[in-house]
Amino acid sequence: MKKYLLLVFTLCILGTSSRAAVGDTTWVQANITNLEWYGTFDTTVNFPAPGTTFRKVYMIFTLGKHMCPGYTYGTGSVPWCGDWDYTVLNYLMTPAGDTLELARLITPYANAGAPRTPYTWQQDYVYDVTDYATVMHDSATMRILYSGYSGGFTASVKFAFIEGTPDRNVLKVRRLWTGSYGYGDTTHLDSFDINTHFTARTDTVPAGTATTDVKFLVTGHGSDANGCCEFAAHNYRVMLNGTAVDTRTIWRDNCGSNELYPQSGTWLYQRGNWCPGALVYPNYHLLPGLTPGTGFDVALQFDSYVGSGGSYTTEGHLIYYGVMNKTLDASLDDIIAPTSDQNHFRENPTSDNPVVHVKNTGENTITSILFRYGVAGYAVQTYSWTGTMAALQESDISLPLLSALDSLAGVSGTYSFTCTILEVNGGPDNDGTNNTMTSSFVSAPVWPARFRVTMRTNNEGTTENSWIIYDMHNNIVSQRAGGALNTTYRDTVILPKGCYRIQVYDSSCDGLNWWNFGNYTPVITSGYVTVGPIPGTLFTLHGDVASGTYNNDFGCGFTQYFYVATDAPPSLAISDLNADDVMLDAFPNPAKNVVNVEISGLQNVHGHLELTDMTGRVVVSELCTDTHQQLNVSSLANGMYLLVYVNDATGSRVQTKIVITK
Repeated sequence: MKKYLLLVFTLCILGTSSRAAVGDTTWVQANITNLEWYGTFDTTVNFPAPGTTFRKVYMIFTLGKHMCPGYTYGTGSVPWCGDWDYTVLNYLMTPAGDTLELARLITPYANAGAPRTPYTWQQDYVYDVTDYATVMHDSATMRILYSGYSGGFTASVKFAFIEGTPDRNVLKVRRLWTGSYGYGDTTHLDSFDINTHFTARTDTVPAGTATTDVKFLVTGHGSDANGCCEFAAHNYRVMLNGTAVDTRTIWRDNCGSNELYPQSGTWLYQRGNWCPGALVYPNYHLLPGLTPGTGFDVALQFDSYVGSGGSYTTEGHLIYYGVMNKTLDASLDDIIAPTSDQNHFRENPTSDNPVVHVKNTGENTITSILFRYGVAGYAVQTYSWTGTMAALQESDISLPLLSALDSLAGVSGTYSFTCTILEVNGGPDNDGTNNTMTSSFVSAPVWPARFRVTMRTNNEGTTENSWIIYDMHNNIVSQRAGGALNTTYRDTVILPKGCYRIQVYDSSCDGLNWWNFGNYTPVITSGYVTVGPIPGTLFTLHGDVASGTYNNDFGCGFTQYFYVATDAPPSLAISDLNADDVMLDAFPNPAKNVVNVEISGLQNVHGHLELTDMTGRVVVSELCTDTHQQLNVSSLANGMYLLVYVNDATGSRVQTKIVITK
C-alpha cells in the first residue's frame, strides 16, 4: 500500500494503545446509531474552532452488533440480523457546501453463531483523515450511508484531533467525482459508458503547492456472468492533460488473510478492492510536473467492458500538499506485536520478536533509528535499525527478541508493552510527540517439549495443505508438506526450550474446512489440523478455529506462537525407535480391504512392515520408507493381526493390533 491508513492504531481512550500526552488531544463524538436498514444517518458535529494546527486527525469507526427487534437467532421473519457484507460510506458535510467521503467500510459476514462475531462483538476501524483537517472545524454534519437490507449492526463515529505540526500542510481539497455507476451495462439509462462519469476536471495549482495527488476510492459490487464487478478485476487510468500517468487494478487479492476470521459467509473470496470486515484502502495518484500557477485537467478512464449487473462505487478528491514541515522525523505509527488489537489478530499473541510500524515524516532520508522497548515491570532493551527510508516511506520493523515475552508465556493477565524512538540518524529528530507508543497484550501459551501435530488433508491438491514450525531465529525445525489427498498425517514433534511458531498453510486460501465446500463441483472434502500432547487434551489453536461450525475455516492459513519452557528429557530422543514417542497407527480398525499405516516420531523411515496372524505366521511383508503407507488386506481372513514396523538398520520394532472384518 502506498498510503498506510493506520489500520490498527487506537488511542488510550479506546483501551488498546496510546500516543498523545494528556491535554493535547481533542475528542469529538459524532454518530452513535443502529444501522437498521438502507438509508442515511446524520449527526451534527461540533469540531474544534479554526486556528489550531493538528499533527494528526483520526476517525474511529466502531462497528458492533445488536439483536434486531423481534428477532431470535435462527428463527423469526428477519432473514438476517447483522450478518451480511454491506457498504458503509462516511461523509463530511460542511456549512460551506463541501461534501466529502472520509472513509469506507464493508461490513463482515457477522452471523452471531460465528466465534468472532457474537452479539457482544465490536471492532474499531481507524482512518487517518488529517488531509481534511482544514475543513473540519466548527459545526458540520457527519453522514453514514448504509446500504444494508437488514439491521443488526451498530455504528459509532468519533474523531481524535492531536495538536502539533502536520507532516505537510494541505492547501486545498476538491471533490472531483462521486457516485455508483453501472459498468458495461448496455441497458443503462443515462450512459452506456462509465467513462462519461469521470470526464476531465480543470483546475489551477495554488501557490505553495509542492505535490498534487488524486485520491480515488473505488469498490466493485454486483456480479454478472463474468463476476463483474465484485469478483472480477478491471483497470482504470489517471489521465493528466489527456495522457495516462498512472494505472491501477481494482482488486483485493488477500481476503483469505483477513484479520477478522472466521466469518459466516464467503469472506475469503478475492474481490473488487475490498474484503468483508476490512478497511477499504483508497488509491493515491501523484500528478507529476505540476507547479504553482499551472492550469491542468485530470480525468479517469476505465477499461472497455460489456456486461450486465455490476457497478463501481466511487469517490475522487484532488489534494494539494505543501512542502514537508519537518527536516528529519520518524513517526512510530503502530505496534503490530505484541498487542491485543483485533485488527492484528493473526500476528498475536506472540512470544517472538516485537514488530512496529514506522513512517518517515520528514524531508530527509532516514538511515538509522535507535529504539528502546520493553514490558512494564521488566528490563528494557535497545535496538539500532539501519536501512533506507525515503520521505513518506513506511515500513514494518522487527525488533530483536524480547526476553520478557518468554518469561510471561503461559501466565494469564494483561500486560503493557512500550516502544520509543530515541534517535534518528544518530541524533534527536524534529518531533518527539510521535516517538512513543504503548500497547496492551496477553501472553502466548506454553506447550510441552513433546506434542503431536495431526493433519487431515483435503482433495484440492497434493501440495495445498502444510504446516511448518520455526524457531526464534526463523529456522525450520519441523514440517509436513506435499502430502497425499484425503490423508491423515500424525507427526510427533520434540523441541528444546525456546520460542516457536507453527504456521499452517492452505495454498488455495480456503482453509481446511469451509461451509461452501459442498457447493463445489466436484465436492471438496474437509480436512483439519490439531495439536496436542501425547497423551492429553488438544491445544486451543489460534482463535479457537478448530472447534464448532467454523472448524478450520482460516483462509490462507494461520500462525500460532508458543513457548517451550523446558528441554525434552533424553528418553524422548527420536532416534530410539522403542521410545514411547514413536507411534504406529492403523486405520480403519476394524479394516475390510485397505489399512492405512501412520508412523509418527521418526524423521527418517527406512524399514519394512509385517502383518502376522495369531499363529505368528507373516501374511504380509512390504518395504516402508514413508510415514504413510497403505496395505491391501482384502485377501486376508477375518481375525486379529499384529502389525509391526521393523527398522532394517537396527532391528528395533514397534507394533499395534488390528482387526479384519469382511
